[in-house]
Amino acid sequence: MNRMYRHRCRCLSHRAAAWLHAAALLLACLAGGVHAEARDAPYAWRNVAVGGGGFVTGLVFHPDEPGLLYARTDIGGAYRWQPGEDRWTPLLDWMGAEDRGRFGVESLALDPSDPERVYLAVGTYLHARGSDGAILRSRDRGATFERTPLPFKLGANAQGRGNGERLAVDPNDGRVLLLGTRVHGLWRSDDAGASWREVPGFPAIARSEAAQARAWNGSEAVGIAFVAFEPGSGTAGTPSRTLYAGVSTRETALYRSEDGGAQWQAVPGQPVGLRPNHMVRDARGRWLLSYGDEPGPNAMDDGALWRYDPGDGSWTDITPAPQPAHPGQGEGFGWGAVAADARDADVLVATTFNRFRPGDDVYRSTDGGRSWAATFPRSAFDHAVAPWTAEARPHWMGDVEIDPHDPDRIWFVTGYGVWASRNARAFDRGETLRWTFEQGGFEETVPLALVSPPEGAHLVSGLGDIDGFVHDDLDVAQPRFSGVRFSNTESLAYAGQAPRRMVRTGFFHDRPDGAVRGAWSEDGGRSWTVFAREPPEGEGAGRIALSADGARTIWQLRNGGHWLSADHGARWQRVRGLPAGAVVEADRVEAAVWYAFDPADGRLFVSGDGGVEFRAAGAGIGEIGAWHRAEIRPHPQQAGEAWIAAAWRGLLHWSPGRLRRLPGIDNVQSVGLGRPAREGGVPVLFVFGEVGGRPGLYRSDDGGRRWRRIDHDAQRFGGVIRHVTGDPRLHGRVYFGTEGRGIWYGDPK
Repeated sequence: MNRMYRHRCRCLSHRAAAWLHAAALLLACLAGGVHAEARDAPYAWRNVAVGGGGFVTGLVFHPDEPGLLYARTDIGGAYRWQPGEDRWTPLLDWMGAEDRGRFGVESLALDPSDPERVYLAVGTYLHARGSDGAILRSRDRGATFERTPLPFKLGANAQGRGNGERLAVDPNDGRVLLLGTRVHGLWRSDDAGASWREVPGFPAIARSEAAQARAWNGSEAVGIAFVAFEPGSGTAGTPSRTLYAGVSTRETALYRSEDGGAQWQAVPGQPVGLRPNHMVRDARGRWLLSYGDEPGPNAMDDGALWRYDPGDGSWTDITPAPQPAHPGQGEGFGWGAVAADARDADVLVATTFNRFRPGDDVYRSTDGGRSWAATFPRSAFDHAVAPWTAEARPHWMGDVEIDPHDPDRIWFVTGYGVWASRNARAFDRGETLRWTFEQGGFEETVPLALVSPPEGAHLVSGLGDIDGFVHDDLDVAQPRFSGVRFSNTESLAYAGQAPRRMVRTGFFHDRPDGAVRGAWSEDGGRSWTVFAREPPEGEGAGRIALSADGARTIWQLRNGGHWLSADHGARWQRVRGLPAGAVVEADRVEAAVWYAFDPADGRLFVSGDGGVEFRAAGAGIGEIGAWHRAEIRPHPQQAGEAWIAAAWRGLLHWSPGRLRRLPGIDNVQSVGLGRPAREGGVPVLFVFGEVGGRPGLYRSDDGGRRWRRIDHDAQRFGGVIRHVTGDPRLHGRVYFGTEGRGIWYGDPK
């Protein structure tokens, strides 16, 4: 690793020269057709344990059945709690590619009169590429669902996604539901969610600019933040007459109907100047509301808690902690949520939101909000389930609940998972409040890079928001990378002939001045050392690759081209001969050989001088489709051979002198290579895409002549599979990432 840069990057090895000469002469043909077998291959699937990692946006308890609890997420589906097992069961893994854009849950509702029924409002994005939303209706606690399409988009991953609930079931008549939308006003169903109609008389402010909030790229609609029924305004089987809806606006925000929704009026005396985000009822029939100047989660600099008593029309400010007397930049905060004990209206909890100094907290009151105690200064957090959470401060606490059947259990959400207390009433007696991270079975991460090296741990991962892990045990959450910490690890690579040598690139949400966004490891990813410097152009992150001997790194920076270093970033030189968008990968056997593929026009490039210069290898495949994305997977034991997943171009195979498309395989979005069935045989190929027009995850043991689907219709992982990675040591083992359901691994049954 310490040889001179000049020698390592400019010399063409004799072996590489011979290989290039052979490549120019050899046209390798593979005989036989390609088809998908009629039968599928049975696989056993499990999540790789990370332990949380994503924003849990809401929790909903059933009021009458102990232990019946559901959670929703912004991009990772919905879950049901299994109290006897202390684990979560995912409810939406059956969603496939046709539901891409619907895996985020905008709101969740239970029928108070029927514990079997659960409703989900699904739809992730508001932008033009987002999918229209839907209402999913279940009569068996989420084991199966019926669907009602909606004629508009929902925003489970938009501003205000921790507000709610926007969906509610009438406690007096389970056939009646209300849905508050972001742009399209208030909607109602009278047939248990099977059909919906707009409520025509709801105030227009819900559609106005006043109900929008600032976002990264301007503003986003938040609209109606919650809806609620007044239980005492109806009787069993007769719909409630009094309804509430809160609009996310700093103007008049809370509206009430006393005739079943035909007419709506502003609730008198309400505070203005802040946006309401949650509204819950206490045991005396009063309503508690939490407020922020913005809806969260990205901003909230002011806020309050108020109690409204519909009996006398009074409003009472019960805010636990005041704003700083002289707030500096970022020192103000809001209130994420509030909850009341189902049996004791004097017992309240509330969460701060975006309080950076001294940090967010859960406040508790036992006298109806006249006085409050911050709980975290006298709390102990158990991090055993996910060791990495010891470094994570609770934040984005957008919902808090007191278990209606166990007042010792306070549950609150964060940007990385769910915490629950064990002894809330003991805290009132002066004891330490004990919290456990309740994430068993709940994996909501977005993997950005996966590698399975031929020695060391079987899997190393890079993830969004929580950096990355060496997975010594796939079923037990592990500590995070040490030495260098990124917010996201966006690219990982290992040296084919020295696999404990690794490199990675990353991204900082709040980048420290001058922080380098690349690092290297000599111990299989356990500890990392930052590169000496970044290349002179670009925005860091991007993709990185490492030569077979671990001596050379090529870093393709975001908006910065391709750069080569042989001394961990002390010096960089621009790679010659590559288009800006070309994807680069190193041969696994020959240190001087590199590949690059240009997704824009389908050309393959090859370098034989250690990545200094690349040359086009033939005319290329040609442009097919508009989605320019590709992955290169070199043969793990044989120089000069690679497979390329080229999106709409399908699966390409390069053997010396020829690049060709394997027939019958369409729209391949990811490819991985695994251990051959026999020593020296062709690697097992895994692809996520379409084979014979049938979408799914496929496996081939004979170089792509025959394919078998290995996922199935009841287990489609939310519809998006990325970073497919075969295990080079275990025949048939495959890993992959999802968009919000974490990392998965599968073994043949």
